[in-house]
Amino acid sequence: MDSLLALEPRAIRGHIMKGDCRNDAGDKSAALGLYKSALRIAAGQNLPNELAAELRRVDTASTELAAHFEAQREIALNAQGLDRGNRSSRFQRSLNILSGREQIFVQEPTAYYYPELPQIPYFDPTSFRWAAQVEAAANEIRKEIQVLLNKGTDDFLPYIRSDPNLPRLDDNILLDNRDWSALFLCENGRRFEDTIARCPNTWNAVQNAPLPIIANSPTVMFSLLRAGAHITPHTGTHNTRLTCHLPLIVPPDCFFRVGSEVRQWQEGKLLIFDDTIEHEAWNNSDRDRVVLIFDIWRPELSEQDKQEIGALFASEQISIEITK
Repeated sequence: MDSLLALEPRAIRGHIMKGDCRNDAGDKSAALGLYKSALRIAAGQNLPNELAAELRRVDTASTELAAHFEAQREIALNAQGLDRGNRSSRFQRSLNILSGREQIFVQEPTAYYYPELPQIPYFDPTSFRWAAQVEAAANEIRKEIQVLLNKGTDDFLPYIRSDPNLPRLDDNILLDNRDWSALFLCENGRRFEDTIARCPNTWNAVQNAPLPIIANSPTVMFSLLRAGAHITPHTGTHNTRLTCHLPLIVPPDCFFRVGSEVRQWQEGKLLIFDDTIEHEAWNNSDRDRVVLIFDIWRPELSEQDKQEIGALFASEQISIEITK
């Protein structure tokens, strides 16, 4: 096998057979590495049925070997007093990634990337001094949107809307679809005075937050997700902001994922996240879900950062399709 792999390092069967040899010899670590290399080399190839069957066997063997190493790791960590109850969430996530239970998700803005910002999917609302004031207004905000909902949802617009002057290459089923719709108080910096006048408590509450008041920002809106609707995985346009959800009407079986972590909205409790990390949402209930959405400056940005970013957006007048 060594001679074969020296001649042809990407021989899939060679990696498999060498892995079997190491596994039989009790060298499980080397076996796992060789099985994984065989799977990586084979990815995307059109293979003979016999080899494809071998790869399925190898995939199963890899899963079993990974579980073996994870069990050994748990024993070693527990012996050092680091059982699951004594681990930080950050360390546990590193173990989840190591074992393959979580993927690595990073910022992937569709329009503008600002370097050297930390890759954090969810932020702790208690670390923001203004958050408690927004949450305290949740009941009054809910009353305002409920009054409008009682009159119907004709004023809600599809969140993803087509524009004949802009190319669109995807086939998102929510395009021009009211299953995911929005009632804007402010859209990309454009104020809707009539909605603001009908929802004064809502507008006043978000003024406590550090809204990015620059070209094309901020956005403040009520987001309605119909019963049974699914917002497919996507990323936002620029990573100089965070997105805030204030859940107002949340039936059971509504879920939200950012990166590898799935959460449920809790009425009146803020969710603050980086929308340039892949995220998606589900409403698996039989009732509509409504949240207030607004964006804020990232807390890591200095005043100089904000000034420069604002100047860029103003000078470029960047035309972007906001996606959250």
